[in-house]
Amino acid sequence: MLRDLFNFIIFSSLFVACCAILMIWQTNELLHVGNINEPYYFFVFCSTICSYNFHWYLTPADYSTSERIMWGARHKTLQLVLCALGGLGAVYGFWLLREHWLPLSGAAFLTFLYSAPKLPQRAFVWLRKIAVGKTLFLTAVWIYVTTLLPVFIEKQPYSTTMVFLTLHRFFLVYAICILFDYRDLESDKKEGIRSLITILSAPNLRKLYITSLVLATLFAFALYPADSLLLTVILLAPVAITALLTRYAISNRSDHFYYFVLDGMVMLSSLLHFIIAALS
Repeated sequence: MLRDLFNFIIFSSLFVACCAILMIWQTNELLHVGNINEPYYFFVFCSTICSYNFHWYLTPADYSTSERIMWGARHKTLQLVLCALGGLGAVYGFWLLREHWLPLSGAAFLTFLYSAPKLPQRAFVWLRKIAVGKTLFLTAVWIYVTTLLPVFIEKQPYSTTMVFLTLHRFFLVYAICILFDYRDLESDKKEGIRSLITILSAPNLRKLYITSLVLATLFAFALYPADSLLLTVILLAPVAITALLTRYAISNRSDHFYYFVLDGMVMLSSLLHFIIAALS
């Protein structure tokens, strides 16, 4: 029963939706966003549930023995229901935030681009040939939604802290996405979806991965003058853990490891930050 519950939380994308909410909370804390619109949390949570279930509903089970994909194949109706409920919630959240329709539309467009290559219509099949699309679209939408949109909505002034936080998160999430792409190499090739992992040589891919982690580290340190040393340590925690887990991630195909541990790395610093703030 506990395993079924855990699988539901992870594979229904409830977990990753909570990750997004925690990252937005940390953005508001670090950038001193005043009274962020509460409907935005609701909008992001529902949008994440909708977009991820839509993506996994479109993912065929023919090319993989992945536990998550097989779970989705057994629960197609549930995925459609979650997608529909999330979509309705997202539309309602969009209406509440309608004065910010332009930046919100940008988020919706980026999210759609990530799943569009899986659609069978000819108008979208060509997206499978975009070499860097899969990785960059996913990274871009995560950073845009969790780091930039809260600032845009509350019309916060530009700051170097915002830039450094955005770049730190971008390169951390990008490095994690590279590990996911490496794991999905064979299924992506069979589906005809191209990404950096399918065209770069192993040495060049390793250089890109290491460079991303190094840049995530440097931009975390760059935030130190703007905040405390403890915060810098918190931001560095997921970078260090991801680096330590690299060899295991490359040799392991466990969906629970990828969708709980590695996905959890994107919000680890936010979770630690929240716990420290709650205890203070």
